[in-house]
Amino acid sequence: MASRGPATYQHSRRGGGGGGGAGGANAVAKPGLRKPVFVKVDHLKPGTAGHTLTVKVLESNTVLNKKPRNPSSFRGPSFQQQQPSRIAECLVGDETGTILFTARNEQVELMKPGNTVILRNAKIDMFKGSMRLAVDKWGRIEVTEPAKFAVKEDNNLSLVEYELVNVAEES
Repeated sequence: MASRGPATYQHSRRGGGGGGGAGGANAVAKPGLRKPVFVKVDHLKPGTAGHTLTVKVLESNTVLNKKPRNPSSFRGPSFQQQQPSRIAECLVGDETGTILFTARNEQVELMKPGNTVILRNAKIDMFKGSMRLAVDKWGRIEVTEPAKFAVKEDNNLSLVEYELVNVAEES
């Protein structure tokens, strides 16, 4: 048993240190960034993430505009320069349907009605049984040139109510 520990340690150390031809071959064969696959609004499903889509902003309603707490009660310079917390619900869509997008803080400025934006690494959050699109710190919002599609406003995916159901397996 005592001889097994150092052998395992040596093996893992050798693999990470590039000790041999196998490590160099893996570094060369490492794939680059993959091309984004753009999806349409009507293909979004609850609990999914990693979506890239191009949408038009139809409307934007601020639902929270909260000032930061008293900065003198905190220590350190980072707390003295806090920005107010802002959340806006924006109706966005493409030629297949619409969905509510939750914009947070600096995202609110980008989500102006009439803008066309590319949402990268977007995820679906569930709020009160309905779907909301969101982009967290791992995603990105880019304002792009105006899209040439007409938004299909009669298919709002946020109006569909979902219920989480536990399925029992029968044997």
